[in-house]
Amino acid sequence: VDSGLDDIENFYVKKGQDINRIRTFAKTARGELPAPKGYAPGHQPSEEHVEGLTAKPFWITSEEPQLFPWAKELEDKSSIILEEFEAKLKREQALFNADSAWQNQVMGAGWSAIRLQRLGVWNLENCQEFPKTYELLQSLGIPLAVRGVCFARQAPKSGVAEHSDGRNFILTSHLGLKIPTGCWMEVAGERKGWSEGKLTTLDTSFVHSTGNP
Repeated sequence: VDSGLDDIENFYVKKGQDINRIRTFAKTARGELPAPKGYAPGHQPSEEHVEGLTAKPFWITSEEPQLFPWAKELEDKSSIILEEFEAKLKREQALFNADSAWQNQVMGAGWSAIRLQRLGVWNLENCQEFPKTYELLQSLGIPLAVRGVCFARQAPKSGVAEHSDGRNFILTSHLGLKIPTGCWMEVAGERKGWSEGKLTTLDTSFVHSTGNP
């Protein structure tokens, strides 16, 4: 790892920058440095941690458009995604798949998804079923990370158990499509609902949970 970082560091040194935080990240991930401590109540970062990043449970994309330049257009065009999804659902009911048994211990048996991308790789077979959605996501230049892209569903009378995903350098955005009454998400003790056609963006290195009562 360190030899590879040397090449990257040489690139940034020429720009007057350094990669000290990345080197610290590598050492912490390898267990050579103590595990990080949270920056705020409910913050539980893992050993895969980048020092000095802003830590807050929710991010309001409309208040920081310079950080989320793709967000408004995604919200404005959310009807494209919803119409395509509903048309597919009418043709084929059994779309959603549960995660692994291990994942269900955290997410709960009521959570399921249709994955379009995972670990940075697009599932082209699934993307072909949602071509307009795929084209929109590609066109907006969204910085998609290893967490991936999916249509997610929470069954009635179920919820995701309280947990932290640990990695503080990834934010998760949910675009509300069809939201049953009473659904909620709680992050570090702050509870909110989703809004259809709007983004809810959170830092999942904070303890979080969901419910569809």
